[in-house]
Amino acid sequence: MINKIDKKSTRVKRHKRIRNKISGTSSCPRLCVFRSNAHIYAQIIDDTKGVTLASASTLDKDLGLDHTHNKDAAAAVGAAIAKRAVEKGIEEVVFDRSGYLYHGRVKSLAEAARENGLKF
Repeated sequence: MINKIDKKSTRVKRHKRIRNKISGTSSCPRLCVFRSNAHIYAQIIDDTKGVTLASASTLDKDLGLDHTHNKDAAAAVGAAIAKRAVEKGIEEVVFDRSGYLYHGRVKSLAEAARENGLKF
């Protein structure tokens, strides 16, 4: 009998390993990315206080996206999260890829955030 690998549980295991090593502080918060089949979400989180400082996703109406599940949409979310963070005085973050490969939509979000003023 062949056992099928559960991709979600392996991603969650990777995410837990990553979270044991990184944490967001008030001086250097965590930029967390969540990717679903249809959307991509980004949050800037201060883990010491347990609060979300800024967020952006493809569900935001002000981005005006036609397609929400491609690299262009991810880049728009990266630019939006960077602009919102810079407005609040956040320039340096720790990138949390949440167990996803640094490839495709996650990579384009990260690169767009770097281009718009975030350092990580």
